[in-house]
Amino acid sequence: MTSPPARPLAVGILVFDEVEVLDACGPFEVFSVAARPRVAATGSATATFTVVLIAASRTTTRVRARGGLVLTADHTLSDAPELDLLIVPGGVTTAVETDADVIAWIAQRRTTPTLASVCTGAFLLAVAGVLTDQEVTTHWEDQAELAQRFPALRVTDRARWVGGDGLYTSAGISAGLDLSLHLVATLSTTAHAEATAHQMDYAWRR
Repeated sequence: MTSPPARPLAVGILVFDEVEVLDACGPFEVFSVAARPRVAATGSATATFTVVLIAASRTTTRVRARGGLVLTADHTLSDAPELDLLIVPGGVTTAVETDADVIAWIAQRRTTPTLASVCTGAFLLAVAGVLTDQEVTTHWEDQAELAQRFPALRVTDRARWVGGDGLYTSAGISAGLDLSLHLVATLSTTAHAEATAHQMDYAWRR
């Protein structure tokens, strides 16, 4: 087995008030399970991971997700670490789309080696100028709006996720699990992703 690198890959998930719970917590579960030593060993991992939540705020780590679930993030925008992978989940994104500070922060992270959105997180990447003319997807309920607001994007309704070369978008909510497993496979090994899905007792839709 090839040994994982000495430094785990840093995964950050942006969270904000009214974030969709599974959009954020699904990827968190995937990468935290993938980081377990036994899972990594079973999957002949070539990479392992640390995963943190980053609040879309300069002043508080407390976030109230959709349905009232309260999350305490590890970081604010001000002290967020350098990342190897940034995941931008969706939910009710209206307020975040008009928060110039958050949008600027996302735009500044465009040089992160891998960026991904889940569900309506695609709107935040588009507003920030990270998505420009790529093939993208989002929740089925929001695809028409995404296409209307950002006509240069090629919005597809035929995939759980799309992307490559370090930039990915997924369809709605549970699709973030499938994209996250794909990212484990891309950044480590397919066997590592399969071992992660098996540990989660989840049927990976590739």
